[in-house]
Amino acid sequence: MVSQGTNFIIWRFVLAIVIVIFFTPKLSSAKQSKLMGMKMNTIDSCWRIIDSCWRPNPEWRRHRQQLATCSVGYVGKMTNNIGNDLIHYKVTDPNDDPTNPKPGTLRYGASVIQSKVWITFEKDMNIQLMKPLLISSFTTIDGRGVNVHIANNACLMISKATDIIIHSIRIHHCKAQAPGMVMGPNGKVIHIGPVDGDAIRLVTASKIWIDHNTIYECEDGLLDVTRGSTNVTISNNWFREQDKVMLLGHDDGYVRDKNMKVTVVYNHFGPNCNQRMPRIRYGYAHVANNLYFGWMQYAIGGSMRPSLKSEANLFIAPKVGSKEVTWRKIGNTSGDKWKFHSVRDAFENGAYFTVTKGGRVPKPNYRKEQGFKVVDVKFVRSLTRSAGALQCSRTSIYVKKKHRK
Repeated sequence: MVSQGTNFIIWRFVLAIVIVIFFTPKLSSAKQSKLMGMKMNTIDSCWRIIDSCWRPNPEWRRHRQQLATCSVGYVGKMTNNIGNDLIHYKVTDPNDDPTNPKPGTLRYGASVIQSKVWITFEKDMNIQLMKPLLISSFTTIDGRGVNVHIANNACLMISKATDIIIHSIRIHHCKAQAPGMVMGPNGKVIHIGPVDGDAIRLVTASKIWIDHNTIYECEDGLLDVTRGSTNVTISNNWFREQDKVMLLGHDDGYVRDKNMKVTVVYNHFGPNCNQRMPRIRYGYAHVANNLYFGWMQYAIGGSMRPSLKSEANLFIAPKVGSKEVTWRKIGNTSGDKWKFHSVRDAFENGAYFTVTKGGRVPKPNYRKEQGFKVVDVKFVRSLTRSAGALQCSRTSIYVKKKHRK
């Protein structure tokens, strides 16, 4: 029989280990990850030390804003979203009024407040938007710690806005909307035209970070970056159950999109995605360390001579359907003028990538604060294991429910 004194000593030892792991500031995020036996990508390892899903420290909410320093790619760092003038806003009411939003609702925080605002949620919520939610500049929508669904009607639009983070939200079953009046991103009621039913649509937006969301089954597409939008990073998302997934560039006639720059990294595509992962026009896309779990028509395609660097992605072709990763719309321009390059990608189940003949691989040309290391493709399954809105567990910060709606 173990004595009471022995039990006390054991518990003190366990407590000491917990304190060392969770509260010692000298431990880097990478060392923390090693101690926890987990391999994480550079974004997650940056903020995981204060992750709401596992740290037992009741003060963790005071450090949510560390997330803003962890973005990579063309969006750069989101430090414009934090500071002493930041407004902390909590959504307590899942209801929605498109033209007269009430305090406590998501629309009030995202559209009415004209300042740096960090939006969190009081509890699990299912939010049915009556009209598209137009998000103001310098807004963060942070769903960590709860399960938030925006679903079954209108969804999100970022129009003529900048410095926006959308993190850990489940967005699905978005529907087309007729023209109507809605609270605009400037805090004033405006008229908007019809929308097609995208989960997230960017229109003339810049410095947008879309991270760790689960997005699926929408009437049109899941994510559109259009009409001159640029400096966008799309990371750690789980895209599934969709025909048209991701559109980069408005249409073949919108030449302004030649300045578009988008980073697509650490995402999980599939199952049951058909095409556009992404489809790009004119601009430049760096697509790196993503997992492609099948497609029907193609994974990556485009028109109007876009530039694409596909780097260290894992492409798993479907058992039935096209094995080719790429697709090019052939019109009045020659496909050879396009720049589609594959570098260190891996291909399974017969997948193959048709590269542009000749020429040099286009480089992202990231600035120092945008750069990140693209790791070997053999780690992609691990790097994307946590893709999608975060699931919280007592034993692990990352629990990916592949069939959970």
